[in-house]
Amino acid sequence: MAQSHVKMADIARELGVSTVAVSKALSGQKGVSEELRARVQLLAEELGYQSPSQRRAEREKTGFNIGVLIPSRYLDDGETFYWALYRQIAAQAQQRGCFVLFEIIDEEAARSGAMPRLLREKRVDGLIILGKPPFGYARKVKDAWQQPLVYLDFYETDVSADSVISNSFFGMYAMTRYLLERGHREIGFVGTLQATDSINDRYLGYCKALMESGIPLRGDWVVDDRDAENGVRIDIRLPEPLPTAFVCNNDVAARLLIDRLRSAGLRVPEDVSVTGFDDFEGAAAKEGVGLTTYSVNMPEMAANAVKMLVRRLNSEPYHAGMRITDGRLVERDSVRDLREGAEHHG
Repeated sequence: MAQSHVKMADIARELGVSTVAVSKALSGQKGVSEELRARVQLLAEELGYQSPSQRRAEREKTGFNIGVLIPSRYLDDGETFYWALYRQIAAQAQQRGCFVLFEIIDEEAARSGAMPRLLREKRVDGLIILGKPPFGYARKVKDAWQQPLVYLDFYETDVSADSVISNSFFGMYAMTRYLLERGHREIGFVGTLQATDSINDRYLGYCKALMESGIPLRGDWVVDDRDAENGVRIDIRLPEPLPTAFVCNNDVAARLLIDRLRSAGLRVPEDVSVTGFDDFEGAAAKEGVGLTTYSVNMPEMAANAVKMLVRRLNSEPYHAGMRITDGRLVERDSVRDLREGAEHHG
């Protein structure tokens, strides 16, 4: 009769051999005779031995319904980063045998605190909120839901909540340092402060890089790219005088800035250098200048979010809290090197 929690040491003791020999026999490694391998495998089957991976697979349930909530403000024309991240979530969930149900949260629902249909109809086992909703809506959902939930690409003041974010602070610090190392000391920032957590964190990374270089912050070079209240894109205002370079909070803002500069008769990077963030806008494939940017690792962000949620649904031990996903700087053609003797861009 099969026994519970049979260990390799039990098999080794029964056969009078070492645990190492049993391990090699069960894993197909060399170093044991075929006769001993057969005896080990036969006894393991009789005793009901399971490898750690088999026990883990048996313990881990699948087939969960995962709800994904996305605020409508992040799905306007030209803002497709969250659609791509959603597809990554769906792919990761499918690999784990889970199903994804999707719901858009409009501004009125967020303002009134109305709960999503996925919750009201109890159609999901766990939730991922993708992108920070306005009016404290995420916290309201979390309090009403009281089931496994993960914030993706934002976090709340409740630091115990599970969240997955990109390394916005360090990423923008690295982008600003990149410009400083190429001779730029007049650097502006494009992004509306307080509109999103990621913009705030990226602004702080920009400030740190300037501070370390002894460069004072100029408020007139911090340029809005959207309405802070509703997230709607606005025309980018060109400050006067212009800095030699801008770091932008994402690639969409960078492309809008490049268009605005060109409409003013200015060239990128010959007259003004521009960098982005996310590496999603397809900068290399776009017509015109290739955009130097910070590439966010979307597959890893989605994988971490789904993994955290499934572990909670399975009541598995895991480290709760925030996961910060690093990216990498991608160098293209939108930055002019101002150092003496420099003859190249990027």
